[in-house]
Amino acid sequence: MFQKILIVCVGNICRSPSGEYLLKKLLPSKHIASAGVGALVGKPADSIATEVAAANSVSLEGHVAQQLTSDLCREYDLILVMEKGHIEAVTKIAPEVRGKTMLFGQWIGQKDIPDPYRQSREAFEHAYSLIDEAAQAWAKKL
Repeated sequence: MFQKILIVCVGNICRSPSGEYLLKKLLPSKHIASAGVGALVGKPADSIATEVAAANSVSLEGHVAQQLTSDLCREYDLILVMEKGHIEAVTKIAPEVRGKTMLFGQWIGQKDIPDPYRQSREAFEHAYSLIDEAAQAWAKKL
């Protein structure tokens, strides 16, 4: 049903790339990408996010941040966002995709996955553990 999945956060350098590459590993037959509502366009994944993902056997190598656009939203079957506020941001960009926009943390008690950008390594590890738990839950549902 959902073959093309888009993971969204703000800068597209921490949470969404981690979610993207983790889901790609769990669901290799699906087309999965990521974008940011305020993307740091052209930037690679954050160095701490890359280290934490690598420590969990997930490589963020080659990631390049991209801005979320209405065309990008329409291209995907399912849009997963990291925080409730991102649903509003996505809806402002492409109102017609509200029905296919859901929280990445939908299936775990934690609905929002906090942004670790410019915080401690522990903040990145906490965010990654939530992303991992949520990705495992989505993999079972999809």
